[in-house]
Amino acid sequence: MDFPIRKIVHIDMDAFFASVEQLDNPELRGKPIAVGGGSERGVVAAASYEARPFGVRSAMSGRQAKKLCPDLIFVQSNGARYREVSEQIRDIFYEYTDLVEPLSLDEAYLDVTQNKKGMVSATQIATEIRAKIQAKTQLTASAGISINKFLAKVASDYNKPNGQKTIPPEEVLTFLEELDIRKFHGIGKVTADKMYRQGIYTGADLKKRTLEELSEKFGKSGKYYYYVVRGIHTSEVKPTRIAKSVGAERTFSKNLSSEIYMEERLAEIVAALQKRMGKKKVAGKTVTLKIKYSDFIIQTRSKTLPLYISDASLILEEAKKLLYQEELQDSVRLLGVSLSNFKNEKKQDPIEEQLKLPF
Repeated sequence: MDFPIRKIVHIDMDAFFASVEQLDNPELRGKPIAVGGGSERGVVAAASYEARPFGVRSAMSGRQAKKLCPDLIFVQSNGARYREVSEQIRDIFYEYTDLVEPLSLDEAYLDVTQNKKGMVSATQIATEIRAKIQAKTQLTASAGISINKFLAKVASDYNKPNGQKTIPPEEVLTFLEELDIRKFHGIGKVTADKMYRQGIYTGADLKKRTLEELSEKFGKSGKYYYYVVRGIHTSEVKPTRIAKSVGAERTFSKNLSSEIYMEERLAEIVAALQKRMGKKKVAGKTVTLKIKYSDFIIQTRSKTLPLYISDASLILEEAKKLLYQEELQDSVRLLGVSLSNFKNEKKQDPIEEQLKLPF
């Protein structure tokens, strides 16, 4: 079976939310800023590059961010403005291809194998797109270019900010063998630490492990690791991206320590979840409860049912069961409920061959 010949570009805006704020407010330029996180219990949504050397990152509490960077300036999030700029950027993508898969407001995959400009070089396409983004929005973007989505995503982080990297077919295997496993997309900090403890530091180390070994150590993800380290990732760029899950969550003004009060909040959360589900017209088998404790440790509890459900009362019933599944570790600052494992999901096995293509 032949490996599909693709030229994939991953575009990732540089510190997008923070950069938009600095663009609109000249007095913020060159200063460490955080979007969100300014309230007593706020969480940072994005940090400018000036704030990052201090250790300020997204998903960090505003209180912790301020301790790390006393001069940090908090800016209120402006979702409407970010969407406006994102649409301008997306319009540029569609000048080159209709195969655009947005991951969020600030990043997307593009399949430019066959493109509207008839250009042979995916590298040149990425260069043009980044230049047009800067000319139109005065913002910078980084890009990764390679033979599949996994490699393009890894490459886009390589020369950030305002840079790009191409991994042509003939360099794929060498690049992956030399790459620190911490830089593999899909390998988080916990998994990377686990791999380090087992003597897996680079792609070359990972490649020495058999499919059976990796499956035993890392479950279903082991199969993914086995193939991507060999440059094999067959996921297509999907212009109409199917959501893998639908969820809703709430952060509380005061921590909750009683499951009785949490039940009331769960009912509100599930009601919001059903509204979102109604728009997407989905039903799923897996209910997941997300719990964020007062110390910011996140725990998830999931249950997969034999039948697909979409009714709020059934989802709430399962969420409550998950809440009482085990004793809470601490008081709770956030609860979330999501539904996944939808009817329309299709599984695809990796393809074991790979053809070369000119870049």
